Amino acid sequence: MQGFTTMVRRIWSALLKAKAGFVWYVREFSGEAKYDHYLEHFASEHPCETPLTEREYWRMREEYDRKHPNTSCCC
Repeated sequence: MQGFTTMVRRIWSALLKAKAGFVWYVREFSGEAKYDHYLEHFASEHPCETPLTEREYWRMREEYDRKHPNTSCCC
């Protein structure tokens, strides 16, 4: 019984790691993690300042994207 319990724990641990990896990948691919990266960068580069709120950040990104369209697309 001990061996079975150990095996189940290992499988469960592997599934949790796979789920965490999948969630990380989806957040990176979809762009959802960009605000988290902004906060990490801001904390290291501007420790005494207050970062933008998430809403302000996304508004700033949208405005930047509107003013600087990506022209490298082949379409």
